[in-house]
Amino acid sequence: MQINVVTQTGEVRPLDVPATGSLMQALSGAGLPLRADCGGCLACGTCHVYIDPAWAARLPPPGEDELGMLEMALDPRETSRLSCQIVLDEALDGLAVILAPGTE
Repeated sequence: MQINVVTQTGEVRPLDVPATGSLMQALSGAGLPLRADCGGCLACGTCHVYIDPAWAARLPPPGEDELGMLEMALDPRETSRLSCQIVLDEALDGLAVILAPGTE
């Protein structure tokens, strides 16, 4: 499957990734500048991304814990999500995300 990523510096990177695991794992595995300090344990917010609005409604809504972490994120937006909480599958082929500032 493909994910379209815009880095914190504006570089556009299409990625071919497996349709398994989390978005955070795919981004980190591709060597993108994403800290993900807690390794996906929903304890830090350093895997913060902005989901393209065309894709945001296709994702399950964030849970209470994710919303709490996003409140502490740098520059949260309506389409902010923690990439560790997005499980990849074929339905997300073509997903477009922007790596949020402060996550590099």
